[in-house]
Amino acid sequence: MIEQVNPDMTTTKTNTTINPITLTDGAVKELNNIRQSEGIPDNYGLRIGVKGGGCSGFSYILGFDDKKDSDQEYDINGVTVYIDKTHAIYLLGMEIDYEQDLNNRGFSFNNPNADETCGCGTSFSA
Repeated sequence: MIEQVNPDMTTTKTNTTINPITLTDGAVKELNNIRQSEGIPDNYGLRIGVKGGGCSGFSYILGFDDKKDSDQEYDINGVTVYIDKTHAIYLLGMEIDYEQDLNNRGFSFNNPNADETCGCGTSFSA
């Protein structure tokens, strides 16, 4: 909560939300391309989460979906993002990028909470 003093000397309180993850410009561009080319409905948001499995213990969830009761909703660079409240601890501070070069093509996850990641970069342990 931030307090602001207005020129007329009144105080207002503003709720501020810090986004738990970052989407790079490249990721946003590719997500918008996918939304358009796949005909994703406008009411769907980008679900980001984790699930058990993968070679390091957890793997990432990334896809368009309806909002669920257990979700927190964020607007990150113009993309509506849904994160299940129980997954947030594993994702806090993560950056999602989209890479397209000679060696890689796809989304990459830079997660400061990961103790160990696999070679493909889509699973981790925490």
